Amino acid sequence: MGLFGFIRKEEKEILDRGLVKTRENVFSRLTRAVAGKTKIDDDVLDNLEEVLVSSDVGVETTLRIIDRVSKRVARDKYVGTAELNTILRDEIAALLDEGSVSSTSTSTSTLTSTSSAPLTFDSPLPVKPYVIMVVGVNGVGKTTTIAKLAYNFSKAGRKVLLGAADTFRAAAIDQLKIWSERAGVPMISQQMGSDPASVAYDTVRSAVASDTDVVIIDTAGRLHNKIGLMNELSKIKRVMEKVVTAAPHEVLLVLDGSTGQNAFEQAKQFTAATEVNAIAVTKLDGTAKGGVVIGISDQFRIPVKYIGVGEKMEDLRIFDRYAFVDSLFSPRD
Repeated sequence: MGLFGFIRKEEKEILDRGLVKTRENVFSRLTRAVAGKTKIDDDVLDNLEEVLVSSDVGVETTLRIIDRVSKRVARDKYVGTAELNTILRDEIAALLDEGSVSSTSTSTSTLTSTSSAPLTFDSPLPVKPYVIMVVGVNGVGKTTTIAKLAYNFSKAGRKVLLGAADTFRAAAIDQLKIWSERAGVPMISQQMGSDPASVAYDTVRSAVASDTDVVIIDTAGRLHNKIGLMNELSKIKRVMEKVVTAAPHEVLLVLDGSTGQNAFEQAKQFTAATEVNAIAVTKLDGTAKGGVVIGISDQFRIPVKYIGVGEKMEDLRIFDRYAFVDSLFSPRD
């Protein structure tokens, strides 16, 4: 309980606004789940399972949550349904906390050690330049996420450089250029059809020469065959490592939260193709499927690092599991 007391008021307000559709959906279903009940019994737990699955939490994660709630009720002797929101809030936060610890303690990837940094946009960087390679399919909000990252790092006093390594479509380069100008950060690009690895190499080399703090590399937003995807991303990583040791330090997968279970499938594809060590879930403000964040964080054991809860540049938030769960399961006036 004490952990929830440290949530900043500003963060609460932004999340409450951005997650309103999901929260209203969850609470309306929870209300029906406990209708006419005074204690948390098997019927309530069955109804709760349906609520969580239908909120795109995912079957495996839902079963884990139900098991935790059942044990909590038996241990603490809760009998009233009024406590259900509090129990859910506590147990889901604890589940996500365990998943985060697992992701950093069991992985042998050299990328994992820096995947939790920075905790805020102005936190000390583990290396300089800190290189982020962004992956994900077209339409998930990848380009706008890159722009928002660049804006927030820049606002925090970081020197940022973008690399347009999605050379598959001319529109991708043009779109990133527009967003780089809006974010007020420079961009390295080449012509459509150029070697993506060449763009990444030039970007990182320029970053070193210009004493840049953060480099963000865009990549092709398409799910071609797994071998082709793996080869392309591996090549990009290899050439960047020639300039900066262990680059990229963060492989960020962008997923569209409004697609629900389809986001899980995309996560499976990309985590099989490359060493993803951070996830951003976008478009949560326009959907009632925000429960997908809980399932993705739990099942993939990869930290959800950023969430998008609005169209403003500031609406890309560094994910705080306690603030997120508190927003979903704490009653609002």
